[in-house]
Amino acid sequence: MAAATSITSRRGNDQFRGLFSDTWLVKATLDAGSLADGAGETDTVAVPGVALGDMVIGCSFSVSEVGMSITAYVDSAGSVSIRIQNESGSTVDLASCTIRLVIARCVV
Repeated sequence: MAAATSITSRRGNDQFRGLFSDTWLVKATLDAGSLADGAGETDTVAVPGVALGDMVIGCSFSVSEVGMSITAYVDSAGSVSIRIQNESGSTVDLASCTIRLVIARCVV
């Protein structure tokens, strides 16, 4: 599990000309395990207030993720999952890193 080090929640509808009612900017520390080629793992980050249907707009890592496929999604109320899949052709052990997530809830 990734440890969230800071979560900023913004209420209001001025983001993207009123498209979103709520947004979250999450900064967390992630220490993924060593992954053989074709292997993957799913880590979670607790994000109070998010709900199913909210969108993870972006996910960035502070280390190179070359050859890795990254997917982030809200998996349940208050929880975001980050799926890391190794497609590099060799074993990869990502260093412990900072990840940033941008999550939003649509008005409609």
